[in-house]
Amino acid sequence: MKRLLPTAALALSLCTTATIAAEPAQVRLTVSTEAAGPRIEPEVYGHFVEHLGTGVYGGLWVGPESKIPNTRGWRNDVVEALRRLEVPVMRWPGGCFADDYDWRDGIGDPAKRPVRLNRWWGGVPETNRVGTHEFMDLAEMLGSETYIAANMGSMSPRDASQWLEYMTSDSKSSLAEERRRNGRDRPWKVKYMGVGNESWGCGGNMRPEYQADLHNRYATYLQGTQRVASGDGQQDDHLVEVLMERSGAHMDAFSLHYYTMAGPWEDKGPATGFGADRWAKELQSALGIEKRIVAVSNIMDKHDPKKRIALYVDEWGTWHAPDPGTNPGFLQQQNTLRDALVAALTFNVFHRHTERVKMANIAQMVNVLQAMALTDGPRMTLTPTYHAFDLYKPFRGAVPLTAKVEAPRWHQGEVELPAVDVSAARTADGGTVLALVNLDPERPARVQTNLSGAVSGRILTAGAMDAHNTFAQPNALVPAPYSAGTKGAPLALELPPKSIVVVAVSQ
Repeated sequence: MKRLLPTAALALSLCTTATIAAEPAQVRLTVSTEAAGPRIEPEVYGHFVEHLGTGVYGGLWVGPESKIPNTRGWRNDVVEALRRLEVPVMRWPGGCFADDYDWRDGIGDPAKRPVRLNRWWGGVPETNRVGTHEFMDLAEMLGSETYIAANMGSMSPRDASQWLEYMTSDSKSSLAEERRRNGRDRPWKVKYMGVGNESWGCGGNMRPEYQADLHNRYATYLQGTQRVASGDGQQDDHLVEVLMERSGAHMDAFSLHYYTMAGPWEDKGPATGFGADRWAKELQSALGIEKRIVAVSNIMDKHDPKKRIALYVDEWGTWHAPDPGTNPGFLQQQNTLRDALVAALTFNVFHRHTERVKMANIAQMVNVLQAMALTDGPRMTLTPTYHAFDLYKPFRGAVPLTAKVEAPRWHQGEVELPAVDVSAARTADGGTVLALVNLDPERPARVQTNLSGAVSGRILTAGAMDAHNTFAQPNALVPAPYSAGTKGAPLALELPPKSIVVVAVSQ
């Protein structure tokens, strides 16, 4: 590994002596100058905020009376971190919570809002202190588009249409005037609205045929916003067929939910303290999202050959066993280097399917599942997944390029995976950006490319598979600078084991 340039040496030094001594896998990368599809929409890097555990209360919201520094109740440290990510879109208020949510509970005098039972997540009281006005305030603070999940499971189409009118009307209607009395004169923009959530499960346990009829009914009354059908989350081709055939004319997007696990639902495995087998199974599961995107896209193509209807992967990410000692209904889990690699591999898949995938929303933003940040009272730490999102920012709005990777396979038990996965794109200024992921936890890789020049960017890696940040050590795992190559010379990149490298190419 003497060929590794100095700026990447810091990352490599985190690896063990035995790993450093391993012979690098020899990889060949050929990047085409031709576009491989439409541009990568920034909304592919979207987020999901559900009233679940401490995802909202404590994680994002502490209230204006809190001693934790905040702006109108939203904690400053988390908001500032999210601003740096340039969050393009947020989905709210659920999730399963959405189909048991009455939007009127969350407007008006906070002191008079009803307290409800959050029946889906822990059976705890929901104070409704964060409602429409508060969430829209957060969206404006972050410069984020809003994706509102409407209740199709337990409320009427009239309720959904009135909520949309309340938020977006600039008229003198009673609902618009009510919004003004509640403190908001100008209407908000609601670019996206979900017609229910997981209607096959917590959203009503509906048959696809019944859901299609119900979707058409609700969608009829939701005008002026992009209507998103509650789609597949159980790898159910029949559901996709029925909804596309019967409801395609009444939707602007179709949703897909996909969670990455290191085992079956009953044995998802821990977030930390796992071995090589769980590492391999997790990454195998992550790459499995591509097969599902292809299957759903093929059915959509049959009913929508002009690709008018977008595919939104509006729930995705890792799902591990809850952290010991936490409320299991709060879905709180530590976030490690493995989660960051899952995110990077998932981004690469999205980049390969931009003809359909126009939005994605990781589950979830703070303290829940694959979060960007973890909080505990006044303390906050950013996760490896946060840093993966930050690394991939150059891909937003870029045009994907065909990247052919010739790499050896690596094996762990019954799992066989490619050693390296790559994404390449052309940025708006005509530059080339590369993302390279070394999936092998033990063996480095040397990637010889058909490009020439130098690269500079950042790398995320560590010696341990479950390396992570804590409140005591918030910078235990952060990106380091990376550079390689020489202008005018053939370009080769050295990848440490279990690493993510994102670089810009200078010819």
